[in-house]
Amino acid sequence: MPTLKEISSSRYASLTTFRKDGTPVASPLWVLPDGAGVAFWTITDSWKVKRARNNPRVIVTACDIRGRLTGAPVEGTARIGDDTDRARIARALGRKYWITGRIGLIRNALSRRPGRITVILVDPA
Repeated sequence: MPTLKEISSSRYASLTTFRKDGTPVASPLWVLPDGAGVAFWTITDSWKVKRARNNPRVIVTACDIRGRLTGAPVEGTARIGDDTDRARIARALGRKYWITGRIGLIRNALSRRPGRITVILVDPA
Protein backbone atom coordinates (compact mmCIF):
# COMPACT_ATOMS: atom_id res chain seq x y z
CA MET A 1 0.00 0.00 0.00
CA PRO A 2 1.58 3.32 -1.04
CA THR A 3 1.69 6.38 1.17
CA LEU A 4 0.76 9.94 0.27
CA LYS A 5 4.47 10.80 0.41
CA GLU A 6 5.19 8.15 -2.25
CA ILE A 7 2.35 9.43 -4.44
CA SER A 8 3.79 12.96 -4.22
CA SER A 9 6.78 11.80 -6.27
CA SER A 10 4.42 11.07 -9.21
CA ARG A 11 3.93 13.74 -11.83
CA TYR A 12 0.11 13.54 -11.53
CA ALA A 13 -2.37 12.24 -9.00
CA SER A 14 -6.09 11.67 -9.14
CA LEU A 15 -7.88 13.54 -6.36
CA THR A 16 -11.25 11.95 -5.68
CA THR A 17 -13.70 14.12 -3.78
CA PHE A 18 -17.28 13.23 -2.91
CA ARG A 19 -20.55 14.93 -3.76
CA LYS A 20 -23.18 15.42 -1.05
CA ASP A 21 -24.93 12.23 -2.19
CA GLY A 22 -21.65 10.28 -1.85
CA THR A 23 -20.86 10.02 -5.57
CA PRO A 24 -17.07 10.06 -6.12
CA VAL A 25 -15.59 12.53 -8.63
CA ALA A 26 -11.95 12.11 -9.69
CA SER A 27 -9.74 14.88 -11.10
CA PRO A 28 -6.17 14.40 -12.37
CA LEU A 29 -3.93 17.19 -11.03
CA TRP A 30 -0.31 18.05 -10.45
CA VAL A 31 0.64 16.69 -7.04
CA LEU A 32 3.11 18.29 -4.65
CA PRO A 33 4.77 16.94 -1.51
CA ASP A 34 3.67 18.48 1.78
CA GLY A 35 5.22 16.81 4.81
CA ALA A 36 3.57 13.41 5.27
CA GLY A 37 0.77 14.45 2.91
CA VAL A 38 0.28 16.02 -0.49
CA ALA A 39 -0.96 19.32 -1.87
CA PHE A 40 -2.92 20.29 -4.97
CA TRP A 41 -2.95 23.72 -6.67
CA THR A 42 -6.31 24.47 -8.31
CA ILE A 43 -8.75 27.19 -9.32
CA THR A 44 -10.80 28.48 -6.38
CA ASP A 45 -14.13 28.28 -8.23
CA SER A 46 -13.67 24.59 -9.12
CA TRP A 47 -16.18 22.05 -7.90
CA LYS A 48 -13.42 19.97 -6.29
CA VAL A 49 -12.74 22.83 -3.86
CA LYS A 50 -16.43 23.08 -2.99
CA ARG A 51 -16.69 19.31 -2.50
CA ALA A 52 -13.53 19.24 -0.31
CA ARG A 53 -15.03 21.98 1.87
CA ASN A 54 -18.29 20.02 2.27
CA ASN A 55 -16.69 16.62 2.84
CA PRO A 56 -12.98 16.39 3.79
CA ARG A 57 -12.77 12.67 2.96
CA VAL A 58 -10.71 12.21 -0.23
CA ILE A 59 -8.88 9.47 -2.08
CA VAL A 60 -5.54 10.13 -3.78
CA THR A 61 -4.13 7.80 -6.44
CA ALA A 62 -1.10 8.14 -8.72
CA CYS A 63 -2.23 8.56 -12.33
CA ASP A 64 -1.14 9.77 -15.76
CA ILE A 65 -2.09 13.08 -17.40
CA ARG A 66 -5.38 11.61 -18.65
CA GLY A 67 -6.41 10.35 -15.22
CA ARG A 68 -5.67 6.67 -15.84
CA LEU A 69 -4.77 5.25 -12.45
CA THR A 70 -1.24 3.87 -12.11
CA GLY A 71 -1.18 2.97 -8.43
CA ALA A 72 -3.18 1.98 -5.41
CA PRO A 73 -5.54 4.48 -3.74
CA VAL A 74 -4.76 6.15 -0.42
CA GLU A 75 -7.45 7.71 1.78
CA GLY A 76 -6.84 11.12 3.24
CA THR A 77 -8.40 14.15 4.87
CA ALA A 78 -8.53 17.38 2.87
CA ARG A 79 -8.35 20.90 4.16
CA ILE A 80 -8.23 24.20 2.33
CA GLY A 81 -4.92 26.03 2.71
CA ASP A 82 -4.50 29.67 3.70
CA ASP A 83 -2.28 32.38 2.12
CA THR A 84 0.83 31.06 3.88
CA ASP A 85 0.16 27.56 2.54
CA ARG A 86 -0.42 28.96 -0.95
CA ALA A 87 2.95 30.76 -0.94
CA ARG A 88 4.77 27.66 0.33
CA ILE A 89 3.11 25.39 -2.23
CA ALA A 90 3.79 27.92 -5.03
CA ARG A 91 7.52 27.58 -4.32
CA ALA A 92 7.20 23.78 -4.41
CA LEU A 93 5.27 24.01 -7.69
CA GLY A 94 8.07 26.03 -9.29
CA ARG A 95 10.70 23.54 -8.09
CA LYS A 96 8.91 20.36 -9.14
CA TYR A 97 7.38 21.43 -12.46
CA TRP A 98 10.13 23.83 -13.58
CA ILE A 99 9.17 25.86 -16.64
CA THR A 100 5.56 24.70 -16.86
CA GLY A 101 4.98 25.39 -13.18
CA ARG A 102 6.63 28.78 -13.33
CA ILE A 103 4.57 29.77 -16.37
CA GLY A 104 1.46 28.87 -14.37
CA LEU A 105 2.66 30.97 -11.44
CA ILE A 106 3.35 33.94 -13.72
CA ARG A 107 -0.04 33.58 -15.39
CA ASN A 108 -1.68 33.55 -11.96
CA ALA A 109 0.26 36.66 -10.87
CA LEU A 110 -0.72 38.52 -14.05
CA SER A 111 -4.42 37.71 -13.55
CA ARG A 112 -4.45 40.21 -10.65
CA ARG A 113 -7.04 38.13 -8.84
CA PRO A 114 -5.36 37.20 -5.56
CA GLY A 115 -8.01 34.67 -4.57
CA ARG A 116 -8.00 32.87 -7.94
CA ILE A 117 -5.98 29.88 -6.70
CA THR A 118 -6.73 27.57 -3.78
CA VAL A 119 -4.44 24.97 -2.28
CA ILE A 120 -5.99 21.70 -1.15
CA LEU A 121 -3.82 20.00 1.47
CA VAL A 122 -4.36 16.29 2.06
CA ASP A 123 -3.16 14.62 5.25
CA PRO A 124 -3.10 10.85 5.81
CA ALA A 125 -6.40 9.52 7.17
